Order: sequence, then structure tokens, then C-alpha cells
Amino acid sequence: MTDAANNGTGGDKGAPKIVDIFTDGACSGNPGPGGWGAILRYNGVEKELYGGEPATTNNRMELMAAIQALEALKRPMEVRLYTDSEYVKNGITQWIHGWKARGWKTADKKPVKNEDLWRRLDEAKRQHRIEFHWVRGHAGHPENERADALARQGVADVRQAARG
Repeated sequence: MTDAANNGTGGDKGAPKIVDIFTDGACSGNPGPGGWGAILRYNGVEKELYGGEPATTNNRMELMAAIQALEALKRPMEVRLYTDSEYVKNGITQWIHGWKARGWKTADKKPVKNEDLWRRLDEAKRQHRIEFHWVRGHAGHPENERADALARQGVADVRQAARG
């Protein structure tokens, strides 16, 4: 039997299944090559995810980090998702309700930017209970700094692939 099974953090079937997720996006130029990074922590075990796209924006990469992290979860979980993007946090917790009510239009009747990713994030969060938390970027938050490094690795990989 593992220590986790004995200390009440994971071995008890009644214990909540809480995963902490830390996300970040990066872009070299906006638009330009971009990357996203995420750290998932569950029962003291961490998984790092990252990727990138050759032509994107910082906001799209921030969204992709959250989407990819949530889509990586294999079953419904309680999630605490930490992002340094007010765009992601406010968009998914506040603005999205109005966008949906207005047929994916903003308050001034313009199409919602990144609608494809907002829909995907909305779908990815449905099976989980999620608390979204904003953290100040580049302010010494260790997991945010690590997610940023992963996102920058995503940018580097995209650039390397473009060079052949």
C-alpha cells in the first residue's frame, strides 16, 4: 500500500478527487508563433503538457493551455485552475453567459473573438467542478513560472520545426 493510500489524500474512495492545474500561454509576436503550457497536480503527482502553433495569438494560447489541461483529465474531477490570463478567467466565468445568450456576439453585436476555443473550453469544463483562479504573471508564483517555461518551450519547438 502506498503512502497516499494511507494518509487520507487518495486512498479513501470518499475523498474528493481534486486536481490543481496551472496554465500559461506565450506568443512571439501577436500574432506569431505561440505556445501553451500546463501543469496538472493530483495527489502529489504532476504531469506537464505543452504545445504550440506556428501562427496564433497570446489569447488563443492562454485558452489552449486550459483546454488541453481539462481535456487531459480522464474522469470528472474537482478542479482548481490557475491562470495569469484575466481574459480566460473572466471570459469563462462571466462573459460567456452573455455571449451565448446573444448568439456568440459581444455586447456591441460583434462576433466573439476565438469563439471556436471558447466553445471548446466551455465543453471541456462541463464534466468537472471547476474554480478558476487568477494569479499575477511573472510575479514569482512557482507553478505559473513553470507553466510559462513550458509555453515558451512550445514556441521554441514550433520555431525549430519551421526551420526544418
